[in-house]
Amino acid sequence: MPERWVRACHLDAFDKRQIVGVTVEGQPLVIVRDGDSFFAAERACPHEGADLAQGRCTSARLYCPRHLAWFDLHSGAVSPGWFFRPLKIYPSRLVSSHIQINLGAKGSAGAA
Repeated sequence: MPERWVRACHLDAFDKRQIVGVTVEGQPLVIVRDGDSFFAAERACPHEGADLAQGRCTSARLYCPRHLAWFDLHSGAVSPGWFFRPLKIYPSRLVSSHIQINLGAKGSAGAA
């Protein structure tokens, strides 16, 4: 599928936050800043639908606020001991103070 980069949010959205909830072309997503890296993922936890914008991130791991399982933001894989599908990850990049995501990737696990 061809790349289709779209703006998700401005860098200023991360002024005092590490995780920003956005809706891009009707898709609820989270954009996560971990140091100098940015990640984009689906916003609802695949386990119980918890809002991952309310979670936290450490070392490229996004923690669900409901059950405290975590997702690897590089691959979407869930932490050991949990048995549900991986989190959908979208490639992301910083361009001229805007975070862009590649919607052409269709939320493939491991697409970041």
